[in-house]
Amino acid sequence: MRGTYRDRCARAPDGRGPGPALACWRGTDGSRPPRKDATTMKLHEPVPGGPCWAELGTTDLEAAKRFYTKLFGWYPRTDPRQQAGGYTIARIGDAAVAALTPLYQPGQPVAWNVSFAVRDADAAVRQVTAAGGAALQGPTDVFDSGRFAVAADPTGAVFQLWQGRSFPGAGLFNAPGSLGWVELLTREPDRAADFYETVFGWSITPSQSYPQWGIGGADFGGMVTMDDKFPHEVPAHWLPYFAVADVNTVAVDTTDGGGSVLMEPTSVPDGPRIAVLRDPQGAMFGVYRAGDER
Repeated sequence: MRGTYRDRCARAPDGRGPGPALACWRGTDGSRPPRKDATTMKLHEPVPGGPCWAELGTTDLEAAKRFYTKLFGWYPRTDPRQQAGGYTIARIGDAAVAALTPLYQPGQPVAWNVSFAVRDADAAVRQVTAAGGAALQGPTDVFDSGRFAVAADPTGAVFQLWQGRSFPGAGLFNAPGSLGWVELLTREPDRAADFYETVFGWSITPSQSYPQWGIGGADFGGMVTMDDKFPHEVPAHWLPYFAVADVNTVAVDTTDGGGSVLMEPTSVPDGPRIAVLRDPQGAMFGVYRAGDER
């Protein structure tokens, strides 16, 4: 890697200053969200190295099913097999878009998790550990669907690896109710950039305010540097954004359903209208207005 991520940002000619999105969640400093020039995935199907799935681990599966069904129009179906442990796939029409699950591990937080597609989960885990990350679980076969592992990058952000077999991942992206963007929040952007470039071969677009991840020339996510405005106890993490038809309506429906609004609906300069929300059990997620890509 030629120079650090910060070096390349310093050389970027965009003239944009820092403005972490989550600084706006608390509404204390008046800062605006970062400019997002793409903010929708340019990927339309799972590809090796790209995001392929979003999965919620929650303390109340039935409540989560009701909440997200109202919010996104999902049709959740829980796998009846005992070995599946309550794994629930949400669909829009015939397309699988996300999963809802109970908490499977002691100490597992309520959170949305992002999965990245790989050709070989075992080889990917070896790459993760060689690059300074950690293998947390697996690799493990999931019936004939595929093989998965849970890992963490060197800055502490947890993610999943998915080697699809009969199930490649989400069947819909960027449409209302489906995954459309993923965002890494970390206090160590240099280490994160080195790690993901090494493990997945991602590119990173230099920017002082909002660098973007890409693979094969297609952007699919961004990175926010967590500064002292973030509570110390908030770890590095991946945040999924789902496309919606109306951000304001979804924000109202979130609070009506017992959740909360962390960042009010905001129109991002040269980007879409977005909001960051929390469901009733405490999982954070973002939404953006579909069709706003510039």
